[in-house]
Amino acid sequence: MAVSLKPRHLQRYKDVATLLFKYGRGDLARGMGVDVVETPAETAKAEDLARDLEALGPTYIKLGQILSTRADLLPAPYLEALKRLQDDVAPFPYAEVESIVEKELGVRISKAFSRFDPEPMAAASLGQVHRAALRDGRAVAVKVQRPDIEERIRDDGEAFEEIAALIDRHVRGGEDHAYRAMVVEFRKTLAEELDYRKEAANLVAIGDELADFPRIVVPQPVPDFTSAHVLTMDFVEGTRITALNPVVKVDIDTEGLADELFRAYLQQVLLDGFFHADPHPGNVLLTTDQRLALLDLGMVGRLSEPLRDRLLRFLLAASEGDGDRAAEQVVALARSGAEANVDDFRRAISELVVRYHRSTVNDLQMGSVLMEISRLSGETGMLLPPELSTVGKTLLHLDAIGRALDPEFDPNASIRRHSAALMSRRMKQEAKPANLYASLLEAKEFVGKLPERVGKVLDLAANNQFRVKVDAIDERLLIEGLHKIANRIALGLILASLIVGAALLMHVPTRFQILGYPGLAMLFFLGAAAGGIALATSIVFGDRTRRKPAPGR
Repeated sequence: MAVSLKPRHLQRYKDVATLLFKYGRGDLARGMGVDVVETPAETAKAEDLARDLEALGPTYIKLGQILSTRADLLPAPYLEALKRLQDDVAPFPYAEVESIVEKELGVRISKAFSRFDPEPMAAASLGQVHRAALRDGRAVAVKVQRPDIEERIRDDGEAFEEIAALIDRHVRGGEDHAYRAMVVEFRKTLAEELDYRKEAANLVAIGDELADFPRIVVPQPVPDFTSAHVLTMDFVEGTRITALNPVVKVDIDTEGLADELFRAYLQQVLLDGFFHADPHPGNVLLTTDQRLALLDLGMVGRLSEPLRDRLLRFLLAASEGDGDRAAEQVVALARSGAEANVDDFRRAISELVVRYHRSTVNDLQMGSVLMEISRLSGETGMLLPPELSTVGKTLLHLDAIGRALDPEFDPNASIRRHSAALMSRRMKQEAKPANLYASLLEAKEFVGKLPERVGKVLDLAANNQFRVKVDAIDERLLIEGLHKIANRIALGLILASLIVGAALLMHVPTRFQILGYPGLAMLFFLGAAAGGIALATSIVFGDRTRRKPAPGR
């Protein structure tokens, strides 16, 4: 295969091919057509992958973090190695920090802040955080992006997209996995992380979502001191969950904290569809007033309404150990690859849910279940939405935080405790005025187009142009069926007219009332209801087609 890439992308192309060869994906590397010396298999270990990605730079680190959620692409040991991937790096000089802050905010640091610590609190691949204080004494944390990192990330992303497109076109199975689409999504995620204004918006949005959770705090941004490359937000004093002393936990309601955190994320994921996608233990602090603070909201997840519905049903079924019902929800989300085996996928999920439900509390992790399902999808050729892996990784982190707070914390019990409230709030969301108005508009559109559609059908029948493609046909049964269709369409139009008329008459005051409503309107509604019930009864119980055996059978 001839490789056609921009010259500046060739080195990255070779880097990716080398990694694929080294870690057992020579099939993909050979399909890329690049001349790379293959590394002996015994020298490549899963633990080496994180170090190799770190050595290649920040874009590869972020790519590794994304891949750590893709159990359908990588074996379990590699997922575990990437899960521990750290992006702590040496900080860049304070002189550059000062230059970036002053350029972005348009004011000298000494004028904007009464205090600004030169030594960073933390340094990562994309930026570093300094403790500071505003002129009014408000303690803040200032996140400053590394110089020129945006250009490098953009260049690396372009190279990855070209490489992924080549793999999709020329490597067997590449099109099924849609590597280019995955890289496009990866670039979009990175672009959001690089724009600190979006992270500031995430802080506000998720802070509003969790306003009803008194023991969870989300630091809020300072808009006047925030730009694309500088984020100023509340400073939260606290201790990382993983660094808590066991003696300290004795005086804390750790069980209540774990349950409230899990309930908060269930609301974000299943009801709001917008959630903090990176709640690893390092991003969750126990504050001095015994609350949980969520940090680093650059990475968020978004779920469509149909996906949220399926996921809620799956979690409820899985928490009850109903493997068949849980499997049906996952299969409904998946699409089949070229060599997919739906039955094997369904059976494997059912067995997985039953097995995990029988596990002890310490062995059971709902996030692990979702990650295992992603792995099963890769083995059976089924393709799941990538958002499901993100949810799995989020719940996996939550499981770890819950057990760090309370070793006996049971995510399934938490789901069961809060399932009724989740379903109730989900139904209230469906009953919002906007949804009801949309349904009314759809009904109006349907009723408006119905006469035209019925007229077309009747014209075709009257002109003897009605055609039905069947293997064998009984004209008598066909005519009877057409009569039933015409009668039911006519009855449907009458019922629709009654409903529309009743709705209009509801606004006409009259002395004749039923249950406090205009009497004539209520009679129309009752008549429409009776007609609807009669029509439904006729459809369910009256339409039993008699099947006669074909001659010779």
